[in-house]
Amino acid sequence: MKHLMCCMVAAVALMASGQNSAQQTDTVATKQSRLTLGGYGEAVASRMFYSNNYKRYTDASLYKDAGSFGQVDLPHVVFYVGYDFGRGWSMGCELEYEHGGTESAVEIEEEETGEYEKEIERGGEVALEQFWLQKSFSRALNIRAGHIIVPVGGTNAAHEPDKFFTVYRPEGENTILPCTWHETGISFWGRKGDWRYEAMVIAGLDGDRFNNKNWIHGGAGSPYEFKMATALAGAARIDNYSIDGLRLSLSGYVGNSGSNTLNASGKYDDIKATVGIAAFDFLYDKHNFIARGNLDYGWLSHSLELSVANKASRKDSPSPKNNVAKNAIALGVEAGYDFGSLLDPLHSRGQRLYVFGRYDFYDAMFKTVENMTKEEEWGRQKITFGINYFPIKQIVVKGEWSNRIFKSQFNNEPTVSLGIGYYGLFQL
Repeated sequence: MKHLMCCMVAAVALMASGQNSAQQTDTVATKQSRLTLGGYGEAVASRMFYSNNYKRYTDASLYKDAGSFGQVDLPHVVFYVGYDFGRGWSMGCELEYEHGGTESAVEIEEEETGEYEKEIERGGEVALEQFWLQKSFSRALNIRAGHIIVPVGGTNAAHEPDKFFTVYRPEGENTILPCTWHETGISFWGRKGDWRYEAMVIAGLDGDRFNNKNWIHGGAGSPYEFKMATALAGAARIDNYSIDGLRLSLSGYVGNSGSNTLNASGKYDDIKATVGIAAFDFLYDKHNFIARGNLDYGWLSHSLELSVANKASRKDSPSPKNNVAKNAIALGVEAGYDFGSLLDPLHSRGQRLYVFGRYDFYDAMFKTVENMTKEEEWGRQKITFGINYFPIKQIVVKGEWSNRIFKSQFNNEPTVSLGIGYYGLFQL
């Protein structure tokens, strides 16, 4: 409750879900109300037609004809509060509950022993995803300081459930990058004509949180009550809207991660572990047709040295203690057509019914250095087909069939999922 009351003094109207950097209409000059409430949330039910045994990759042949299992989930439930103080000053806050609870969980390790492992993604009881102060000088120049979204990649820039077709967030970016990525720092952003920009200086990632399955995904969190920031990092994004209905975006990140570990043993003293990310994403929304896509490529220097140091960590260390690749990749594209526009009972009520398809390729161990085993199970493709029904603008009902496709020595993983989500901001 203490954390929640803290958040009830904030402002997110300028961002439409964390920054929504690439897609929002800037509201510096048009905002009418000082107080904004809002949020988004998702509820999901899935049936997986494959084994959930922890040995399904190491001994794949034993689980070729496995049965199915089901699960339900609350991937994200988020509350926004915003306040405009006037004279260009505003505050923003976003409080997030992931998977219906705190950011600690028990999971079965998918390697070697299959032991139960307690996972801690971030210290604290809930995720305070954003908390910032902003000074707006004009539509073209705004300065924001505090805990902010890092809009690298398409999903981090637009992560609400009405901004993607799949039941869960796009799997590739959500696997290899922090998502939603939020760090403490300072940001400069604005829009001029058909261009929008954002540049920031933030705390760097934590190298001892990287792993084989998710590359740098865990590096934005901290299991402690503070975030190491010995090394800072830079991130930037630029969006172009020159063509009606089309947004083209480039984003990137660079920063060291070795010195951002809690380095009690001195193992990381000489390891820079520099992370570099280059990303392209786009959105086309016109004529009842929506297409989105992303391509993200990442580099990690000194990946072998970092892997050795992580695996040598104490048993009670929160480090995953496994190999980290020098390169990771995520490619995704989806497209859907609103067939509700052809059906008068839906079209007359402003309802939409998209039929969509999506393709993903991603690999958290795309390239490894010599003397490091490339673990092939983390290179995956995924195809998805489904529908999105919008009974009203703020609510979406989703259904999909997907199949995660591996190399021939592993078993594919088909899944059927249903979900419902909402997103809205309400000025008072």
